[in-house]
Order: sequence, then structure tokens, then C-alpha cells
Amino acid sequence: MVRRQRAETVVSFHFSTMENKLYVRNLAYQVTNDDLAQFFAQAGTVSSASVVMDRMSGRSRGFGFVEMTTAEEAQSAIDNLDGKDLMGRPVQVMIARPKTDDDRGARGPRRPRNDYQN
Repeated sequence: MVRRQRAETVVSFHFSTMENKLYVRNLAYQVTNDDLAQFFAQAGTVSSASVVMDRMSGRSRGFGFVEMTTAEEAQSAIDNLDGKDLMGRPVQVMIARPKTDDDRGARGPRRPRNDYQN
């Protein structure tokens, strides 16, 4: 009887935690994802950087998210880059909060219109 051995593959995944993800606000409208990543590279290794864009105009909404590889690098970014100038504006850097069901956007919940005449 021949026994076959299964090859076990170990795969390493990088899981994002909220301690690694930063919320950055007060961005200049001309800041790109690459600009944001280069700015945060001063504090450590950047996993991802994205500037949130308006769907209608295609222009930056003035905030974004940066994910660092470790929580220590994220804290270093907060300590060293919060209030620093990026393209003429002092950016504000903080730990990103998880999105909740309460996040409804700027205009609030949609309500049905009751002004119809029957």
C-alpha cells in the first residue's frame, strides 16, 4: 500500500487592523495617492494609501486613508506627521475608526416623501 503525503503550503497573509489604518484629513485637492504614500513613507512602510474622490466631480474630497504595515509605524506616523505641511496644508492624522451602521453620510438618512396628494 502506497501512502501519499500531502504537501502543506503555508501562506502568510497581511491582515489589516484598525491600529494600522490611518484617517488623514485636511488634504489639498491636488494630493494624489502617490503623494500621500510618499509623505507617509517618512514614518515607515506604507501598505496602501488612497485619497477619497468625489464620484460626481472626480475631485478629491480632502481626506484619505493610509495603511501602515505595523501598529508601531502607524503610531509613529501620527506622532511625526500630524500637523505637518503637505502641499500647503497642515494634515491631521489619526487612527481610522471602523465604519458603523450609524455612518449615514453628510445628508443623513433618506426619508420617504409624504407630500403626495391622492
